[in-house]
Amino acid sequence: INSLREYAHCLPLGDGDDTLEPSAIDTARLFPLMETRLYKRRWVMLFIFSAYSMSNAFMWLQYGIISNIFMRFYSIGTLAIDWLSMIYFLTYIPLILPVMWLLDNRGIRDVVVVGSAYNCIGAWIKTGSADPSMFALTFFGQFVCSVATVYILGIPSRLASLWFGQQEVSTACSIGVLGNQLGIAIGFLVPPILVPNVDDMDELAHHISIMFYISAGMATAILVLVVIVFQEKPEIPPSQAQAQARNMQPDEYSYTASILSLLRNKPFMLLVVSYGLNVGCFYAISTLLNRMIIEHYPGEEVNAGRIGLTIVIAGMAGSLICGIWLDKTKTYKQTTLAVYILSLTGMLAYTFTLNLGHLWVVFVTAGVLGFFMTGYLPLGFEYAVELTYPESEGTSSGLLNCSAQIFGIIFTIAQGKIMDYWGTLAGNIFLCIFLLIGTVVTGFIKSDLRRQKANQQVEVQTVSVSTTVCVT
Repeated sequence: INSLREYAHCLPLGDGDDTLEPSAIDTARLFPLMETRLYKRRWVMLFIFSAYSMSNAFMWLQYGIISNIFMRFYSIGTLAIDWLSMIYFLTYIPLILPVMWLLDNRGIRDVVVVGSAYNCIGAWIKTGSADPSMFALTFFGQFVCSVATVYILGIPSRLASLWFGQQEVSTACSIGVLGNQLGIAIGFLVPPILVPNVDDMDELAHHISIMFYISAGMATAILVLVVIVFQEKPEIPPSQAQAQARNMQPDEYSYTASILSLLRNKPFMLLVVSYGLNVGCFYAISTLLNRMIIEHYPGEEVNAGRIGLTIVIAGMAGSLICGIWLDKTKTYKQTTLAVYILSLTGMLAYTFTLNLGHLWVVFVTAGVLGFFMTGYLPLGFEYAVELTYPESEGTSSGLLNCSAQIFGIIFTIAQGKIMDYWGTLAGNIFLCIFLLIGTVVTGFIKSDLRRQKANQQVEVQTVSVSTTVCVT
């Protein structure tokens, strides 16, 4: 086979006879088999990225989960405190296209290094804002951290494709997303512990300052690790699909043409809408969770954080299980639709049990909701890659996340206003309606697993070429 591979590389294309069915030799000429290899250090790259994503996600929620404390500290209203979370969504929308271009043209390492730098700078800016008169500075620091998010959300599927084999990509993507979820979990749990609801403003400023310095120290350590250790890609590709992608000449790829191709891909665009609806609901719940819990259980800031932690920990388990399931079965549409239906079911259970007066019931229903709603995140990424192959994973992931940010802003503002006028129940029913719409849209997606077909085609070619060599 190795000799045949070398022979196939030397043969010019287009010299075969005009036959209806190409022979195995002709097939080998068109799609030469490439050497592939899996490196142990792929797990190191995944761990470093997950740590960077975790740090940034923590800083997203460090205000929202104790929103009542920060509202009193900075003397601001609910909309202002909500914008400290929503700035992450707003920043993403105009910057995603330039960052996707940077990812395609400069590579994953440059994107991760720049994003880590923004994350670190924003964290250090916030260390100077632990004062009641410094809301503008803390908002600016949060804005700089939000820029780093643009350099994070599209990376998991790209990193998985570059470093992991065909049977590992979904699991690796799930672990990459899991890092972000772990940061959200810490963001739910730690701020209520570090910043207790005390009356003395000087003591409160001291607690806030400690939280900001811990964030900055972690961001700095991760930046150093990224600069020293993180690599672009392995020397030998991990899969035949990646090997073929590396053989593509630069002038064969057009960033604009790739975007237009994705926009014309009807199944992918339906997935963009359904993904945005699901993840937008998750963003709204995460941002407004403190207000939901405090309305029904006054003084339970710490338990509000623990409920958020329950949502994310259950979601981390859901993400991992869904990733392993996809690697084993490759049933992308069936799994995505099933998880979407169960997300809607979990949201309905959470909505109608929140006001029963029993916190343990809220913990249980929030866990069920988190398992499926947060577990959906890597499913969307991997399904998109399958529907859009051989287009760039970063481009498809970027469009998915752009949809999620848009719906996140709309849902957070709308649900916040509904809660102000009609209460938490009406706000959560509002989200249930859109999850139902997303479920219907998911059902209309026509499955076309292009990456899976490409890898299967290469496997068939391998068998055909081996048979030809034996016969010869």
